[in-house]
Amino acid sequence: MTPTPRTPGSSRPSTASGRRKVAVVGAALADCGRVDGTTAYALHAQAARRAVADSGLDREVIDGFASAGLGTLAPVEVAEYLGLRPVWVDSTSVGGSTWEVMAAHAADAIAAGHANAVLLVYGSTARADIKAGRRTGDLSFGARGPLQYEVPYGHTLVAKYAMAARRHMHQYGTTLEQLASVAVQARANAAANPEAMFRDPVTVDDVLSGPMIADPFTKLHCCIRSDGGAAVLLAAEEYVRDCRTAPVWILGTGEHVSHTTMSEWADFTVSPAAVSGRLAFRRAGLRPDEMDLAEIYDAFTYMTL
Repeated sequence: MTPTPRTPGSSRPSTASGRRKVAVVGAALADCGRVDGTTAYALHAQAARRAVADSGLDREVIDGFASAGLGTLAPVEVAEYLGLRPVWVDSTSVGGSTWEVMAAHAADAIAAGHANAVLLVYGSTARADIKAGRRTGDLSFGARGPLQYEVPYGHTLVAKYAMAARRHMHQYGTTLEQLASVAVQARANAAANPEAMFRDPVTVDDVLSGPMIADPFTKLHCCIRSDGGAAVLLAAEEYVRDCRTAPVWILGTGEHVSHTTMSEWADFTVSPAAVSGRLAFRRAGLRPDEMDLAEIYDAFTYMTL
């Protein structure tokens, strides 16, 4: 079923507070792992089509679009590739938490009536880049602005996280075995996922004996480089009745920025999530002990911990 067409970005809020409820109504992956012979644009399109199909809505209801990391004008170029003409766009780029922040922005836009349905989409051929000799896993962020004071010391992005891990070990007695257990559990979770790139179990000894990347991180302490893509469709409450599956309501979000240079990180053992998490719970009116599911991920075992 398809809802009665509405003018893009012109819907009026329907709640007593003047803001509409917002839900995730579709989600999907593109092909992931090692995807040879394709482009990042194609992976964007594949994920987008699957997410819209998952929702059961018609693509014509999409009037908002968010994307980053591809091209110089990501939401414009990718929207054009997908044949979309949105009236609301977002190209937020804040690293690994980009998509959570984009979802928060999209939820606010829909709640305020600036858009009806917003598609968030991403695609990457990071694994294929390695195969082609383009190693971007530890790409430099440049040497301008504040970064000019760090570049002469030569530490890489991985090394900065490794420094933070070593500080946590010094301050709290965290052990290498405890860090390694995070990788072991992640692989155990992957074993139950047919889409996962690597599903064979690993042990703590496997993690500890791997090649060193940046002390204390061996290879298995670090996230896997892969090709793939994903898309999520958010929609206003009046669209939910026409969706194929049950909605996932967005109850609360939080975001926080602390630093980009190591010298400005007040405490290496405290993540910005310490602030954003509290904000999300407070805005949702919920407590951590009321949660049945938590999905936590980062690029290195220490950050997940």
